[in-house]
Order: sequence, then C-alpha cells, then structure tokens
Amino acid sequence: MPKISQKGQLMPESPIRKLVPYAEMAYKAGKTVYHLNIGQPDIKTPEVALDAVRVHSLDILAYTRSEGSENYRKKIAEYYKNNNIIVDHDDIIVTTGGSEALMFAFGSIMDSGDEIIIPEPFYANYNGFSTASNINVVPVISKFEDNFALPPIEEFEKLITPKTKAILICNPGNPTGYLYSKEEIQQLAKLVKKHDLFLIADEVYREFVYDNKEFYSIMQEESIADNAIIIDSVSKRYSMCGARIGYLVSKNKAFIKTALKFAQARLSPPTLAQIASEAALQTPKSYFDDVIEEYVERRNTLISELEKIEGVKVAKPNGAFYCIAELPIKDADNFAQWLLEEFDVNGETVMVAPAAGFYSTKGVGKNQVRIAYVLNKESLIKAVHILREGLKVYND
Repeated sequence: MPKISQKGQLMPESPIRKLVPYAEMAYKAGKTVYHLNIGQPDIKTPEVALDAVRVHSLDILAYTRSEGSENYRKKIAEYYKNNNIIVDHDDIIVTTGGSEALMFAFGSIMDSGDEIIIPEPFYANYNGFSTASNINVVPVISKFEDNFALPPIEEFEKLITPKTKAILICNPGNPTGYLYSKEEIQQLAKLVKKHDLFLIADEVYREFVYDNKEFYSIMQEESIADNAIIIDSVSKRYSMCGARIGYLVSKNKAFIKTALKFAQARLSPPTLAQIASEAALQTPKSYFDDVIEEYVERRNTLISELEKIEGVKVAKPNGAFYCIAELPIKDADNFAQWLLEEFDVNGETVMVAPAAGFYSTKGVGKNQVRIAYVLNKESLIKAVHILREGLKVYND
C-alpha cells in the first residue's frame, strides 16, 4: 500500500473541528447542541454584500487578476486609510481567506527548518500552516494570570536564533481576546528592527475592540515598513466566513513581489466572493456600532455566568469574541467529548473547543477551553448552565 507523507502524518487535527463527528451523533440522537466551539458569528451578513451577488451582471465567471481586482484593492486601501493605516493598492494581495494569506507569507519569508516565534495560546491553525510549510513554531507562553498580555520582550529575545525569521501575533487575539496595546506593539517593533525580522500581525478582528480601548496596527509603526506584514480577512468583520476572502498587506516590495508568485500559482481569488467583499466595504458605521454593542453584552453575560461556577476561572477579553476559561478538570478533550456523547440537560448539550490545541508546548492548557460568544445572550446563559451541570457530575 502506498505510504502517506511524513508531513501529512504530522499535520495536526483541528481542536475546533475534530469533535464534529460527536456533535453529529448528538444531533442524530435528537439533542440540541449549543456551539461555543467555533468562531462562526450568528450576526447577519450586510445586505449590501449579498445584494451585490444577487444582482451581478456577469455573463462569464472569469478569472480576476492573481492579486485581486485593481478596483477592489483600491477600495481596500481606502478602508485602511480610514483606519489610520496608510498603504497603496499595490501593497495588497487579495487571497482566498486569511489562511491563504498566512501560507503565502510563510512561503515567501521562510525556508524549510526556519523558525517563527509566536506567543501562545494562538490560533490553532498556525500549527498546521507551519507543518505544511516545513517550518518550526517556537512558542513563548503568555500567562493566564496576566490575562494573556504580551510576554516580556526579554523572553522573545532569548528565543531568537540564526533560524528565526519572524514573530507572529494575532491582535486582537484568537483564542484569548487579548488586545495588544500601542506600547506592546512598539516593543515588538523595536525587537524586529534590532534583529532584522519580519513582524506578522493577524488583524482580522480589528473592528472587535471593547471598553473604549483603541486598536493599534503594526502598520502604524513607520520604522518597520519593511518588516511589517498584515494578515486580514472579511470573514469575521462582515460575518462572511463562507466568502473566503482575505488580504496580505505589506509595504515591503520584495515581499509582495514574491508573494504574488504564490498567488499566480493558484491563479486568482474567487470572483463572486470579491464582488460581495467589495460591496461590503460600503457597510455603514452603524452596522459595526450595533455589532460591537451586541458582543459587549454577550461577553459580559458569558463572563458573569462563568464566574458563578465554582472552580472556573476566566480571562476577560478586550477584543475579538473569544475567551479562555480554566475548568476544574484534568483533560478538556475528554470533557468536551463526554459532553457531546454522554451528557445533556433536557435534551440539550454544549460544544466547546479544548484549548490544548491552541498551544504548541505539549501538556499546556489541558484544563482550559476556548469559548466563542457568537450566540445570543439567552443561548449563552443556557449553554453555561449546561456546562455547570456537567461539571457537577463529570468524573475525570
């Protein structure tokens, strides 16, 4: 029998999606499942984006340019300008989701065996992208007790070797919801400048910032124009996860020229999704005001309900729509599976994402879960009630 590649065997399963078969079995058993495991917002996609696809006048669904249509990229540049990020349309490559943007970035700046430093916990697929690119993640642990703030810069500096090519952050963070301050971004900027590294920032949750905090982009640090790479996406901003449109942004011309070769190899981003995403840029500010207000209420509801459960600790997020909770259990993977397979309250159960998969360091985060507060407040209250009742009877 032909053998599977070593790379294929090493590719990690998604901690978010690997429990899906158990959720499907729960559905088949007639149970209701509250999904706190995945960042799929229930917020409606802006009507202007959907209308643009409904009324398009295309006769042929043709390729677009590999870097995305010029008109769309010019409008993206305007969007950035309105967010105090000054870039030209030629600094932007439209990608098939933020995932492809990250893969293009890895392929453009790192060779096999090179290293990238990432504060953990981090978006689980960074592990998968790194494995696919034959590069090594070097984790620096941000602590639950510090609300997952940026680890001391000295901790990063200790990890830098001749193989180190970049530092990657997610801001605001998935899975933590932590929002990096301007001062923290400036510390990282000085570090990458000193060691001639790239600084990659996954900024897909830019709009989701709470408590009168301010978002600060790495691209606002002019001193690192040649070091800074932004990963972006329409998925969460406009509740358009299925569009699969992202952006790769950098003022480093050599980097963009290189990344474009990867884009050319996959031909072009999807045409209809670009039409929808371009139209989404017309979304009025009131849409985001309402969305932010809703997420703040959901976050506050979730945190309040979780804090009522004995033995549960939760880190309060200032951005995105996730939080990390520590549970009074030994293994969150087993607990999450048990909730779906064996437990329910009046025919209802809950699905969470075990947090160990968001770490690269083995054995860390075993008693933690990531919770996405993408459900309405009533559903969140029910879901946490189920979680509370489950913890009462669960036996490690």
